[in-house]
Amino acid sequence: MIKAVIFDFDGLILDTETAWYEAYKETMVFYEADLPLERFVTCIGTDNTELNAFFKSQLGDRYNIEEIETKAKSLHEGKMKTPKAREGVKEYLEEAKNSGYKIALASSSSKEWVTHYLEKLGLLHYFEAIITGDDVDKVKPAPDLYIKAIETLKIDPTEAVAFEDSLNGLQAALKAGIKCVIVPNPVTEALAFEHHHLRLQSMREKSLADVIRQIEQ
Repeated sequence: MIKAVIFDFDGLILDTETAWYEAYKETMVFYEADLPLERFVTCIGTDNTELNAFFKSQLGDRYNIEEIETKAKSLHEGKMKTPKAREGVKEYLEEAKNSGYKIALASSSSKEWVTHYLEKLGLLHYFEAIITGDDVDKVKPAPDLYIKAIETLKIDPTEAVAFEDSLNGLQAALKAGIKCVIVPNPVTEALAFEHHHLRLQSMREKSLADVIRQIEQ
């Protein structure tokens, strides 16, 4: 029986990913280089190791990660001045709270990043546990974030359902033994997701009760 819901953050609760793609792509234009979408999506949900390696391969001697990050961060901040949660997110959190489910967040990002935006969105108070990249040695696609989340909630992996938007997030949840619902964003919707338990276009598509009923069958 499902006792807890665990949410990813970037791209799932708040679509920071589309803004990051646009910011990095515009930064690459400055260097007269390109960032194909298919390359960027492989880095979603994890850290920037692979993305930085790609930049280095494209820019060679011009590669300066501090400069790239400064430019991209400035552009991203401009695009995220008025953040809005994705469709249905607040309704799911409210339904989970009213139904007595434990609510956690598992994100590869830093705690400062996540809590900053959750406060802006007015959603921070819903979460019993917030597990971020600051709390584990390995981020997604490793299962560490989800393992830490279920340990914190004191439940079994089979008693949780994860909501994710990326391949790295899906792999992390499945490796932890947690059922996973995919809710892709505009950047990840073309990815070939496999072995997930359900896919939604948005959280408006089905109520949380209907989702849990379906995956428990």
